[in-house]
Amino acid sequence: MSRARRSFLFALCVLGVSFFVWLDHNYQDRPRSNPQITAEIVSGDIEKYNAKTFTVTHVVDGDTLDINISDGRYKHTRIRLWGVDTPETKKPNFPVMYFGPEASNFATKSALDKNVIVYLDEKHTRDKYNRLLAYIQLPDGRYLNELLLSEGFAYADLRFKHNFYNKYVQLEASARSNKKGLWAGVTSEQLPEWLQREKPSLLKK
Repeated sequence: MSRARRSFLFALCVLGVSFFVWLDHNYQDRPRSNPQITAEIVSGDIEKYNAKTFTVTHVVDGDTLDINISDGRYKHTRIRLWGVDTPETKKPNFPVMYFGPEASNFATKSALDKNVIVYLDEKHTRDKYNRLLAYIQLPDGRYLNELLLSEGFAYADLRFKHNFYNKYVQLEASARSNKKGLWAGVTSEQLPEWLQREKPSLLKK
């Protein structure tokens, strides 16, 4: 076999191996969610939680809390409030953010040990950490999600669409214009990184 032919066959083998490595890599990166399974999970969450009353047993921080019903192997169900993002206080390897303790205290005073009604979005009930996404109605009829925004303890989360997206954006805008809560003193550098990316001119005159 000539040297040229051997070189050609070698190059062909390299290309073939590279192609299969590429194919395998792209296959692994594809979403593995099964629409039927996802629909079943959503349906199960709606039946189990939606429009039902539970007691808040623990407030993790301003936008995360636990209620008194088991969730798989966990004794309680962890809820991430839909449509709001409060400054971090408990994120591992992350400093406490401006107005984070105030937001946590407000959520604690508003919801801890209270009987609340949980409402879900009928299309999307879990986040990527498998926390239940919910709107929480307090005993006085108000919603914790909305209170956090209107009183200036939270940012309207622009990263994910939900049933009250436009309303939440307006609630935040009102709190900001009235310098309520964190809006009285927050600086651009103290905003969440995602918000700095989404609205880099938010606090600029």
